[in-house]
Amino acid sequence: MPTVKPTLTPNVPRQKRRDIVENDEFAAFARRIIRAHGRRVATGDVEALRDLVALSAVIDEAITDAVVGLRAFGYSWAEIGQRLGISRQAAQQRWGDRS
Repeated sequence: MPTVKPTLTPNVPRQKRRDIVENDEFAAFARRIIRAHGRRVATGDVEALRDLVALSAVIDEAITDAVVGLRAFGYSWAEIGQRLGISRQAAQQRWGDRS
């Protein structure tokens, strides 16, 4: 059974707060898998190169889904942009037409 960290997103109104469920560990796992895939290709598995490149499209789709979900959850473009280190305008230009 997974453990839930009691950490909450700081400075977020109550209706937006959610418990963080092992996000750091999950992201680290995903990075390890992608790096391992790259190493496998590098050792001569040329057939897997196309699959590795296709992962970038999947990651872009996942980011879009995440931003759309955060907007539906009530987060502003400014809050999303701040977390990404970009302006609210840049976030809205990139993902605004999809939400």
